[in-house]
Amino acid sequence: MTSSSIWHPFTQHGLEPAMTPIARAAGAWLETPEGKRIFDGVSSWWVITHGHRHPKIIAAMRAQTERLDQVIFAGFTHEPAEAVADGLLKIAPEGLRYLFFSDSGSTSVEVALKMALGYWKNTGQSRSRILALEDAYHGDTIGTMSAGARGVFNAAYEPLLFEVGRIPRPKPHHAQPTFDALEIACRRGDVAAFICEPLILGAGGMLMYDADTLKEMHRICKAHDVLFIADEVMTCFGRTGTVFACQQAGIPPDILCLAKGLTGGSIPLAVTMCSAPIYDAHFSKDRSRTFFHSSSYTANPIACAAAAANLEVWRTEPVIERILAVSQSQALCLNDLAADARFVNLRQTGTITAFEIADTQAGYLANVALDLRARLLERGVLLRPLGSTVYVMPPYCTTKDELQFVYRSIVEAVDEVLS
Repeated sequence: MTSSSIWHPFTQHGLEPAMTPIARAAGAWLETPEGKRIFDGVSSWWVITHGHRHPKIIAAMRAQTERLDQVIFAGFTHEPAEAVADGLLKIAPEGLRYLFFSDSGSTSVEVALKMALGYWKNTGQSRSRILALEDAYHGDTIGTMSAGARGVFNAAYEPLLFEVGRIPRPKPHHAQPTFDALEIACRRGDVAAFICEPLILGAGGMLMYDADTLKEMHRICKAHDVLFIADEVMTCFGRTGTVFACQQAGIPPDILCLAKGLTGGSIPLAVTMCSAPIYDAHFSKDRSRTFFHSSSYTANPIACAAAAANLEVWRTEPVIERILAVSQSQALCLNDLAADARFVNLRQTGTITAFEIADTQAGYLANVALDLRARLLERGVLLRPLGSTVYVMPPYCTTKDELQFVYRSIVEAVDEVLS
């Protein structure tokens, strides 16, 4: 497809003039109109969990279209939304009691930041500073770009962004600088909230850290009465090996951001969950203390039906066993790369693996990313390297043979690019 007026996301059309048409999808595979099959090694930007077009989720959406397509969510509710709320409250980390619907990962984080600031304002305390990890990515709205790392993603929009306190990201076996900086920042007494991506910083380069580090960051925040926001937009619903990454550290965040896998990846929906004190700070007969946020499609019934069906899949199917199988297959494939000096810093968290291509340009704009993407696509594999960082994040239906095909394709593509 060479002629289109569409402006695509994170795409430099001067270098990528043609987009690949996709006509169908099933399981872990995409298919072009001509019938070429492409393995979806990034779960279509980290959203597809069980596989494309899971029959129970698709059936729930189809059935919902026959009953209710959309209704204003201010002053009204509906059964699919109530089912999602009930299901999430049963599996969420302890202490989360309320949830607010939105429509994307960025908005779920934007809502979280506004909840935190609203909490401190409504309780009469002067706390407005946000802390975040270096190299973090939290979305593309103004608030979420502000919380994310400054760099190529947001350099053009710097005049719009607000100041955020930066905490060094925890590095493997060297997290003390993170703890020290967080402790010093929290002692100031003006911090409203600390936000982090639990266990793995996604768009920053699939940068991983352990559960003990996450637990200690949470402890420091609690010691200074700083709200802890867990951005699990990417990590939720099994990516790290558990339903929520926070579970591995045994921590209850004050605010939890969910999106992507919430509907199994079938349709956009997001949720921001919070503890009772945050909701209570906005609960009043004074209308000025209302939580002022909405989108036109808040809690869209069709999207909520998909999310409710996804929760049912988790309740009735062996999802954790599938995740474990994918994780084990990923580990074996990663181990096969270990002897090749071209692949460095091999790492894994749950179903996600990542590594760098040695002796290539560093940073997100590294040319090797486009070259590898093109060579892999020729072989029928969809991956989107983050500069010289290659990562594999497949759906949970992926088989061992399919993963071996992906890694074999990676080696072949690197052979060509580096020759």
